[in-house]
Amino acid sequence: MMALQAFAYYLLCFSGTEVDRTEVIKSSLHPVFSKVFTLDYYFEEVQKLRFEAYDIHGHCSIGSQDDDFLGGVECTLGQIVAQKKMTRALLLKNGKHAGKSTITVIAEEISGNNGYVELSFRAKKLDDKDLFSKSDPFLEIYRINDDQSEQLVYRTEVVKNNLNPVWETFKVSLNSLCSCEEKRPLKCLVWDYDSRGKHDFIGEFSTTFEEMQKALEEDKVQWDCVNPKYKTKKRNYKNSGVVILSDLKIHRVYSFLDYIMGGCQIHFTVAIDFTASNGDPRNSCSLHYINPYQPNEYLKALIAVGEICQDYDSDKKFSALGFGARIPPKYEVSHDFAINFNQDDDECEGIQGVVESYQSCLPKIQLYGPTNVAPIIAKVARMAAAEERTGEASQYYILLILTDGVVTDMADTREAIVRASYLPMSIIIVGVGNADFTDMQILDGDDGVLRSPKGEPVLRDIVQFVPFREFKNASATALAKCVLAEVPKQVVEYYSHKELPPRCPNMDSPDASPGPPQ
Repeated sequence: MMALQAFAYYLLCFSGTEVDRTEVIKSSLHPVFSKVFTLDYYFEEVQKLRFEAYDIHGHCSIGSQDDDFLGGVECTLGQIVAQKKMTRALLLKNGKHAGKSTITVIAEEISGNNGYVELSFRAKKLDDKDLFSKSDPFLEIYRINDDQSEQLVYRTEVVKNNLNPVWETFKVSLNSLCSCEEKRPLKCLVWDYDSRGKHDFIGEFSTTFEEMQKALEEDKVQWDCVNPKYKTKKRNYKNSGVVILSDLKIHRVYSFLDYIMGGCQIHFTVAIDFTASNGDPRNSCSLHYINPYQPNEYLKALIAVGEICQDYDSDKKFSALGFGARIPPKYEVSHDFAINFNQDDDECEGIQGVVESYQSCLPKIQLYGPTNVAPIIAKVARMAAAEERTGEASQYYILLILTDGVVTDMADTREAIVRASYLPMSIIIVGVGNADFTDMQILDGDDGVLRSPKGEPVLRDIVQFVPFREFKNASATALAKCVLAEVPKQVVEYYSHKELPPRCPNMDSPDASPGPPQ
C-alpha cells in the first residue's frame, strides 16, 4: 500500500477513472498540496496513472468545462514507487510542453506497524497582520526528510479574525508525521490567511514528535512562534505569539507481522472428511485413494496450506482430526476423532506426521457419514476459548476442514461459526471433488453476513471457502495464497477488537526479534 502526495489538482487512474482531487490553492504558481492519495500497490501489475492540473474559476466551477487545463502527465505507479520522488514536465493535450511547468509526486509506503496520532493546537497573542481586523491564522506542519527537503504533513483550517485561535483536532499517521521516527525534525509555520493567496508570515518554530510527547507529560506544551526577520531587526523582540499543544493522543495500529513477531503462535488443526461419499480408498476412483506416484486432493490441499502455517508454530505439532467414519475398536460413528487414534494427544509431528497418520488411518476405519462439521468447530473453539481467557495475543487457531460434500448439520455449523467468531480462530474449508458446493458459500461471509439459525450475526468474517477443483492445474502456492489470503486480516481484526497489543518476543530465543522492521 502506498500513500502518494500529489502536486496536482486531479488524479485520474485506471482507465481514466477519477480517484481523488487535491484541495484548491489560490493565486499560486508554485502550489504545495496537503492532500494525500492512498492507492493499493501491486508489484505484479502495471497500474497506469494520469495527473492533471487545472486553473479553476470560482468554487462552483470545480470540475466544469470552464476550468483551464494547465497540463497533465501519464506514468505508472511502479515508476513513482521506484523513484520515490518523481518530477515530470506537464504536457498539453497536443503533447507539447506546458512551458516550464512540472509536477512532482512523492510516494511513501504505509507501513504495517503504523499508527496515528490526534493533535490539538491553539495559539496566544499572535501578531496582528491586518489593518482593519485581526489576523486569520492557520498552522502548517512540515516533516524534514533525510535530504533536508520539507514535506507538508498537515494544514489546519483558518480561524477568522482571532489572535488566540483554537484549531480543530486532527488526525495524522505517524508515518506521514515523522516516518515513524520520533526524533525526526518537524517545522511548524503560522500564517495570516489572505484570500488572494499572498498569506502573511507570522512565525515559526521547530520541534519533534518526541518533544511533543515529553512537553505534554511535563506540562510545558508551548513554543515561541518566531519571525526570524523581526528577531534580527528588533532588539527586544521575543516572539510573535506562542503556539500551544493542547492535547496529544497516540493510537497504535498493529499489523499481522507485529503480532507474529511479538510471539503469537499459529495453532494449526486439520479436519478430514471420511464419509462414504468419498469412495472406497482401495479403489483408484476414490478421493482417498493413495497413489504412490501422486498425492490425492486431500493431501495436496493439506500440504499446500500446512507448509505455510508450520512456519508460525514453534513446536511444529499439529492437531489432526477426522469426522464421518466408524472407528475402532467399537466402530461407532465419530465426528471428532484423532486420526492417530490417541484421544489424549491428537497432535502429529509436522506436516509429514499428519500425512503419515492420515495414510495409516485409512485401512483401520470404515467410511460412513453423515458430513457433520459442527463438532470439530466446537472442539477447536474450546481450545481457542481457553486461549482467550489468558488476555494475551499469544496463540491464534486455524482450522482447515477438507470435505467432499455439503455439510449435513448446516444449522449447528452456522451456530458454531457465530460462536467461534468471538474467539481467536479462523476456519478454512476446502471442497474436494466435483460435488455441488453452492450451499457452502453460505458459510463464507464474503457475499453477506453469516447468521446463526436464531439470526445472530457473526462478529467478524472468519470463514474462507475454496473449491479445490479451481486449483487442480495450479501450483500449490496459488492454492495456499488463496485460502490463507484473509487470515492476516482476521488475526488483526480479532486482537484489535479485544484491544490486545502484540506481546514482547522472548529475547532469549535465538529467533527473537527486538521489534518490527523500521
